[in-house]
Amino acid sequence: MTILKTAPTTHTWCGETLLVILVVTCCARTMMLWPLAPLNMDIKSMMLFKQVQMPILTLVVSLASTVFAQLERDFAEEFAAPRSIMTADAGAIRVVPLASGLANPFDLAFRDNGDILVTERYTGQLRVIRDGQLLPQALTGVPPVYGEVFRAGLMSIALHPDDDALVYMTYTKAIEVDGEPEQTVALARARILEDRLVDVEEIFVAAGLDRGIAAAKLLFTPEKHLLMSIGGAYMYMGLGDYAQDPAVHYGKLLRLNDDGSAVADNPFVASGEHLPEVYSVGHRNQIGMDYHPDTGELWAAENGPQGGDEVNIIRPGANYGWPHVSYSRQYRGDWVSENERQSEFEQPEIIWWPSIAPAGMAFYSGDKIPEWQGNLFVGAMIEGRIPGTGHVERIVFNSRGQEIRREGLLRELGARITAVKQGPDGYLYALADEEYGALLRFEKLEVADQ
Repeated sequence: MTILKTAPTTHTWCGETLLVILVVTCCARTMMLWPLAPLNMDIKSMMLFKQVQMPILTLVVSLASTVFAQLERDFAEEFAAPRSIMTADAGAIRVVPLASGLANPFDLAFRDNGDILVTERYTGQLRVIRDGQLLPQALTGVPPVYGEVFRAGLMSIALHPDDDALVYMTYTKAIEVDGEPEQTVALARARILEDRLVDVEEIFVAAGLDRGIAAAKLLFTPEKHLLMSIGGAYMYMGLGDYAQDPAVHYGKLLRLNDDGSAVADNPFVASGEHLPEVYSVGHRNQIGMDYHPDTGELWAAENGPQGGDEVNIIRPGANYGWPHVSYSRQYRGDWVSENERQSEFEQPEIIWWPSIAPAGMAFYSGDKIPEWQGNLFVGAMIEGRIPGTGHVERIVFNSRGQEIRREGLLRELGARITAVKQGPDGYLYALADEEYGALLRFEKLEVADQ
């Protein structure tokens, strides 16, 4: 097999596209000049604020999507066959599309019978990949998912470590506040029975309102507690302090029992300083978590708005500072904070500048690609705010656990990568989050195959 060299994709900018860019720019400037919502705004004032500013934001996002649509590649063609890539330490790697045609997949979970479950964010469907094929019918019985706003929908999935037919899902839930439609984040538990979910139960609903970017990722701990992250960016274009607000779950990492209740020895149960479910504080938007295979420490990837993405080592009761300390700029260009560090806040282990919008992450400990053992793999959704720059970031550490180099994989594909996981078979898997998305598997290419 020969190594494929993909030529750079070129785009033709038509007059309509340039007009859209002009309109988007004008709307964005209007948005940025509009007064930001005060951080202590009450619900009724927030409703009025939302009626004025949020429609402008919706227009900006909609028009921007029109521009980006003209940059989209034909991913159906990209995922039609395996591709080979050259890597720094492992040589030639084959990337195999196991199942394509997924609609904006967000997360995945492996069952003992070989099935792979995948969440589709905007359709709200739970899909099944069996024997390398995407089944035409989704599992029925998924709770009602609200997906009418930017980045809302069905998000993470996790299987109970003692019973992999017991599935947990996070999703955006429509609610009503003072007669006005709103949304929050919820957690449901259900049992898989053949082609459907049964015994579906909503076991946790977050206190607070989803104000834009509030991803919720799941991970079971070695003690079989359930970690649930909830983003705390607050207003999409504004600066909020949900992450420091003791009355809400947003901007926090939660630790729950498998029935959705708070773990009795959570760090704030005794003091009441934060809600009892809270495990750590001060997060903007965590979309990736995994345990270090050697130290057992919990590592979590966190999105900054524009630069300043982080990977943190999570410690119970610790505060990670958002938005009081940050290496990030806001989308409009100003710094999030004048301070990058303060003694009361934890410092990140890894920082990205420019932003790569880190999503799912996994430490690799498998035997399929030995050269990658001990490396951290992070899904990148977009780099430097430039569409079509998603990839998988490989981070290498020395014997003391310190970062020494990084490698971008699949840059020539340019797909948004929202999940990276090691499968029970020892392979590394990644989800490409596109309208025509796919589950990808990384395989070592032997010399005879090249």
